[in-house]
Amino acid sequence: MTFIAKPKISYAGQPKNALGLSMHDYEGTISTLCAGCGHDSISAALIQAFYELEVAPHKVTKFSGIGCSSKTPAYFMSSAHGINAVHGRMPAVATGSNAVNKSLYCIGVSGDGDSLSIGLGQFAHALRRNLNMLYIIENNGVYGLTKGQFSASADVGTKAKKGEVNEQQPIDPVITALGLGGTFIARGFSGDKEQLVPLIKAGLKHEGFAVLDVLSPCVTFNDHEDSTKSYAHTRQNFHRATRLDFIPPAEPISAQYEEGESICVNLHGGSNVMLRKAGQEYDPTDRARAFAYIEQHQKRGEIVTGLLYVDAEREDMHTLANTIDEDLIDVAFEDLCPGSAALADLQERFR
Repeated sequence: MTFIAKPKISYAGQPKNALGLSMHDYEGTISTLCAGCGHDSISAALIQAFYELEVAPHKVTKFSGIGCSSKTPAYFMSSAHGINAVHGRMPAVATGSNAVNKSLYCIGVSGDGDSLSIGLGQFAHALRRNLNMLYIIENNGVYGLTKGQFSASADVGTKAKKGEVNEQQPIDPVITALGLGGTFIARGFSGDKEQLVPLIKAGLKHEGFAVLDVLSPCVTFNDHEDSTKSYAHTRQNFHRATRLDFIPPAEPISAQYEEGESICVNLHGGSNVMLRKAGQEYDPTDRARAFAYIEQHQKRGEIVTGLLYVDAEREDMHTLANTIDEDLIDVAFEDLCPGSAALADLQERFR
């Protein structure tokens, strides 16, 4: 895979944060995703969030699995540490990194296929351990890299590009995280940067496993009739450009609407998606009410966005494991590896 560096052009008066860094210092390589892909809007939101939080790039570790979503870490903060892991196994790699260097911000970018199919077990156990990381799911309901097959988040009745109808129940990452005891659960829309940036910031600052499910339109394989993941929701025929496997240049989709309101967002090709933003009266600390609220609006065909649940009291993985305050990478080898005699003594205690 070839990545092209994005040119950094400095000019007088360019805004800088307290670290003396501009937004350009938080950028990555030039995106190779389809023009208009929602994933690129998420990259832009990540760049803005880290810039505004004034986080030094070298204090961040980025992780991904396999899929279109796995490219995202290349598109922000080139100076950060990063690992492109095996399909569905990114949480295990992130767990190992965070175990030895908990002072770094840990962020994982995954997809609905990477997290809810092959990686569902890994996702569940990282959530169960309350690993201190922000876990973003770029959710478009299809496998974009392998030509648009249904992912585990595809809704019943939705149609694939070639016309197949999905009959299997979807796995909703928000409902799943609520059921598994997640401590920070949110949902956003890649076109609503005004809401998405604060959600990213909150997830990064949360001490525990922060799940952020982001509805992210796929302009190539989900812009057709009866796709409930954002495209061609009301159209009667396939979008011509999609049928020809050609996507014309398109601007990223954006939307602004108030808390408590619902909005119908027009997407590429004239299709639409219905979104609802949680209002001030919504209580994100009540897990049972969060279930009921989400399901109530799902029946109306609305996708609830915002911070849906948070538990700031539950201990994270390091607190539960009673790890030392110092990062393990800074501990002397002699202390990390006390020798064969200590190992023999430990084994004897388990006999």
